[in-house]
Amino acid sequence: MKRAVLISGVTAIALALTAASVTAKPGGGHRGERVSFEQLDANGDGFVTIEELQAQGQARFAETDTNGDGLLSAEEIAAKADRDISDRVAKMIEKRDTNGDGLLSQEEMQPNGDRAARMFDRLDDNGDGQISEEEFASMKKGKRKGGRDGDAETENN
Repeated sequence: MKRAVLISGVTAIALALTAASVTAKPGGGHRGERVSFEQLDANGDGFVTIEELQAQGQARFAETDTNGDGLLSAEEIAAKADRDISDRVAKMIEKRDTNGDGLLSQEEMQPNGDRAARMFDRLDDNGDGQISEEEFASMKKGKRKGGRDGDAETENN
């Protein structure tokens, strides 16, 4: 019984660390460093097991635990977040810097294609071309167009 509780606890921590590092994004967004299926599938058999997820979580923990004491301090977590943010910013500049000057202009920061229109459409639940206070509040609660729950927390959580 104790073993099952220990395994459950380790699994929860591993998944939480993996999820936190995968979803970390400057500004509180939802995407950051992504873990590929191949990275999770450590033995390359085409399947991800709970053991492989646990190993990924342990590896991320060890990467964050820079002093190797088996504990994460606020400073270690903040340092990991800073490294992740720096990596993400560098990738963003590399991807969007169309003139190669190492800087991003307002034009280079614009959403690609019709992304802005699609994002607006997702918020405009009734399709009237305007976002009401209710639609905005619904978005903040994590509701998606059509009444589906999104990734954000809802009032019930």
